[in-house]
Amino acid sequence: MLDASTKAQLKSYLERATQPIEIVASLDDSKASGEMQALLKDITDCSPLVSVTERRDDTFRKPSFSVNRPGENHGPRFAGLPMGHEFTSLILALLQIGGYPPKVEEEVLQQIRALDGDFEFEIYISLTCHNCPDVVQALNLMAVQNPRIKNTMIDGSLFQDEVKARQIMAVPTVFLNGIEFGQGRMSLEEILAKIDTSGVEREAKKIDAKAPFDMLIVGGGPAGAAAAVYAARKGIRTGVASERFGGQVLDTMGIENFISIQETQGPKLAAALEEHVRSYDVDIMNMQRAKALVPNAGPNHDLIEIQLESGASLKSKSVILATGARWRNINVPGEAEFRNKGVAYCPHCDGPLFKGKRVAVIGGGNSGVEAAIDLAGLVGHVTLIEFDTQLRADAILQRKLMSLKNVTVITNAQTTEITGEQTVNGLVYKDRATSALHKVELEGVFIQIGLIPNTDWLKGVVELSKHGEIVVDAKGQTSVPGVFAAGDATTVPFKQIIIAAGDGAKAALGAFDHLIRTSAPAA
Repeated sequence: MLDASTKAQLKSYLERATQPIEIVASLDDSKASGEMQALLKDITDCSPLVSVTERRDDTFRKPSFSVNRPGENHGPRFAGLPMGHEFTSLILALLQIGGYPPKVEEEVLQQIRALDGDFEFEIYISLTCHNCPDVVQALNLMAVQNPRIKNTMIDGSLFQDEVKARQIMAVPTVFLNGIEFGQGRMSLEEILAKIDTSGVEREAKKIDAKAPFDMLIVGGGPAGAAAAVYAARKGIRTGVASERFGGQVLDTMGIENFISIQETQGPKLAAALEEHVRSYDVDIMNMQRAKALVPNAGPNHDLIEIQLESGASLKSKSVILATGARWRNINVPGEAEFRNKGVAYCPHCDGPLFKGKRVAVIGGGNSGVEAAIDLAGLVGHVTLIEFDTQLRADAILQRKLMSLKNVTVITNAQTTEITGEQTVNGLVYKDRATSALHKVELEGVFIQIGLIPNTDWLKGVVELSKHGEIVVDAKGQTSVPGVFAAGDATTVPFKQIIIAAGDGAKAALGAFDHLIRTSAPAA
């Protein structure tokens, strides 16, 4: 099952385990069970601490296996082969059961152990989904830490009857005690916040009690991370408040234009950004959404206040806004109603769920054409719909697209409706030349029409462009003294990861210069 290189890598990881690991496998006579047997044999070959017990008469999904401490059978369970992006999830489950400590703050681990109740999670994934492993690993960690928490990773392609019965059309999809709990990327902190509301209140009180920062960065994407590193290196009190560290990068699959890194993936780059920031004395506050900016705050009116959705607030001598952007919606009937029921935004994550089916991609820029190319290798047919009279993607991408036999390109077309009953069954577009309406029968719609800045909460306080972008000068200064901005939320052209990172560094230097000048003694 595993090649020699992968087995050698696994063996080196398992050398960190200090306690016995018992794998309990639920198998039948299927081909998939045979493949699972081969995988489990490779695992036991890699460490004398690992043993396997096979069962064919239990009621668990087959094939599946759980990773346990000896004598137990409630550890993290894998229904399907955890390969591809999920191989790391398997390694971490083995190590954590084997006594290797997770890289999570002790306070969070104690919160998990103290949860009162029985929680049985089921998470449906695809092995090509780059968002799924984070959720699987978070839920697995919870299962390792608390015996009243169970988690099963389910490969949707292997258990298609369940996927159809539960109408799952986006991954990851999580069920808790049989009821849908959430979809899409979720961090450990987000999961805990949903099931432990008292923890949110405790965190808000802690944040409220923090002393003012010298520099507070709002946002944890490339711009925010770069700003934090540059600020911390100046030796000033630095904080980062973000909904999720990594931002939009977490939803990006292939990155091949970040100079000095020939090729990487969004989640891997996001993890590296956070690791770099954490190597400095930076106060990172995750799961914090800003709702208002108040200039001239504090007893001397010399601070800037950031009010948070949690009810807490933070104060700082300077602020850098690096709130990034989000997927732009087409805002037609059916889009919201069928989100995650056929309407999707991530072809890498959700594409495998549409294997052999008909889908549409809306958007003819690089993102849309790349999505259509990727999907063409998975689905039955792709219809690409572009509002303009011609595609806007790079010529090399257009040539590749046009070479695919199962792709239809429709230009000068305006999508007017996404139709369906319980799930998507079609799309209506208007021919902009003739105004005639046409319907395309399909099962999925992938929307790829760009991004919109996360700046709604700043209206009326900070100057914004007609597109909602924060207006900045050459140093990143906004219209409010002491407030700087960087990255995709600003008027800086060309929304690229490397530009956002450079922007963040520039804004931090600009803010530091502001701090020096405003704190200098009078002549």
